[in-house]
Amino acid sequence: MEIPSIRVLCPKLVLRRDEPCLQWLIGSPFFADPVAIFSTFRCLHSSSPGDALALDYAKESEDLQVLLLKGFHVIGALVVQRDGNVEQMAGHAIDTAQRMQKFLGVDGFEGKSEKHWMIGAVGDINSGDVHFFSSSGESLKSLESITSVIYDIDPEQYVWEKGCLLRCKLPIKLPFYFPENKKSDAVEMYLSTMGAAADKFKDPEVTFMVETLNKGNAEVPLPVIFHTGDLDVNADISNVKLSSQATEDRDIKLLPCSHFCLESKPGTKAFSAENADVIEVTLLLNRSRKSQETAAPVAVYFPALEETRLSVLEFKLDVLCYAPKDLPLVSVISKLLIPGVVDQLTAMKNAYVPNLLKEHPRLHPYHFNPLGMLHPITVIYDLGYGETEMSQVEVRRFLHTRLGLPTDRPLLRISNALYLTADGVKSKERQKGPSLLKDVHIGIPSSGVSGGVTSLIQGSYEYYHYLQDGFDDSGWGCAYRSLQTIISWFRLQYYTSIDVPSHREIQQSLVEIGDKEPAFIGSREWIGAIELSFVLDKLLGVSCKVINVRSGAELPEKCRELALHFETQGTPIMIGGGVLAYTLLGVDYNEASGDSAFLILDPHYTGSDDHKKIVNGGWCSWKKAVDSKGKSFFLHDKFYNLLLPQRPNMV
Repeated sequence: MEIPSIRVLCPKLVLRRDEPCLQWLIGSPFFADPVAIFSTFRCLHSSSPGDALALDYAKESEDLQVLLLKGFHVIGALVVQRDGNVEQMAGHAIDTAQRMQKFLGVDGFEGKSEKHWMIGAVGDINSGDVHFFSSSGESLKSLESITSVIYDIDPEQYVWEKGCLLRCKLPIKLPFYFPENKKSDAVEMYLSTMGAAADKFKDPEVTFMVETLNKGNAEVPLPVIFHTGDLDVNADISNVKLSSQATEDRDIKLLPCSHFCLESKPGTKAFSAENADVIEVTLLLNRSRKSQETAAPVAVYFPALEETRLSVLEFKLDVLCYAPKDLPLVSVISKLLIPGVVDQLTAMKNAYVPNLLKEHPRLHPYHFNPLGMLHPITVIYDLGYGETEMSQVEVRRFLHTRLGLPTDRPLLRISNALYLTADGVKSKERQKGPSLLKDVHIGIPSSGVSGGVTSLIQGSYEYYHYLQDGFDDSGWGCAYRSLQTIISWFRLQYYTSIDVPSHREIQQSLVEIGDKEPAFIGSREWIGAIELSFVLDKLLGVSCKVINVRSGAELPEKCRELALHFETQGTPIMIGGGVLAYTLLGVDYNEASGDSAFLILDPHYTGSDDHKKIVNGGWCSWKKAVDSKGKSFFLHDKFYNLLLPQRPNMV
């Protein structure tokens, strides 16, 4: 067989740690020509410390079973090493991945499908080079080197133009009777109850109602009903025939996912998980069908021989799956959705066992799509713990390590979760009132600094300015508006869930900490960098550095320090003092010539939230300390204080 190409869709494979390790290569059965790598998950459960290939497969598979959406699975492994026989290590990687597939119960990929390729990759810590090998079909022991490796420049389009998400929310309540003084019997009865609940999903009386979640469109297709008899649980999904159109006779078994996906004109849709087409599947129990047999109702009485207790087990399942739009819905429900529901129920079942006779955990699944990942992942949190409790912090830190996420910023808190709405998949919106302009600096003209190095804010912010929300603060509120912009940055990066405070709430905070007298509340008194630092500390627990300069002429001398701030902290800076306050979003600095420019977001703007008007008017623009006409932006006879909020080190 012809050796396949490898299409790397995730950011170019990076050896994230200076130590040997193993990473799972995540792909999809629907992307086999060429074989596509969507992401990598670091292996964290080892049966022998120090040996990257001595794995605890049971624990690894339990984690991956929850994290991975159905529609994705392990297609290989990447061994990161310093030296050794590359081909031999690639063989070990493939053997390891094949064993993991069996633990995960991957269907149709044990040498049965000629389309299936196993990938073994070996990365060199010193050089950063990655070598790929493959084996396929029944000859998994025969390795072939892969020389055609494509690093995709637009992976989001590749994934989401062809695919969609299916979602099923299912609350379950199970009455559970158990002997109070025999834990072993209670566990056995509990597992039996849960097994019966899982089997119920294949009951002939189960009905699946399928509809689009994107109901904002004028032409919404009507819901479609599938019965268990319509499904084919034995089909090999890797060999299912794809079809973009349903047949003329409207055979329900051939109806593709695209029936419920919105059609968009080329170039009009942003491709990402947040903008994906979402199909909602609701499970119903159809009791209205006529029974095959006629029988009288029977009541059976089982007397309890010992003290027995009733407990009602509550599970709130929320399952996401990924599928090509051309895949028939019956195949998606049979081979992706139902196994996904069963896997999530199993994961919750296992979490109950240690505390079965005590207080039950409050388990809830959440879906996340952290920056740098092409596809969502699912995490089950115990809501009995607060997000700041160490047990939850350690759970998130563990997940950050597995997913290769930075361990100094929150990306997997509940406030980061994707929320499914009538408009599709969106991040949770916490903003009260009308939405504000975000990231207005994007697309503005260049700074004009020749040969300079540009250092910018990291992440998103909202633009707060004079007269916004009908509140007249013209002439005195510029520092308040700069503070609101800074707090919006911390909200949008999920360091806090508080709403951006009003002027009065800012004043109230300063009175509460004793910095101001009560009469300050409701006044039009100015505040500066020091007051802003007090408010950030009180409301967000954020510490700040303050840079003092005696004259505006000294500000260019601070460019190197400001550039370091944007590269390491990435937060917006408030420039106060003098007679005005500004928000600084970046610097462009040529260290050799000393030429510099400052990216200023001006809170003194009083117009409507019109991006073009703001940019054309210079309200968000690069300002040179001294322009071509010799005019100084920063006054030489005034002092300035620069407030540099520090990014909290947290997950």
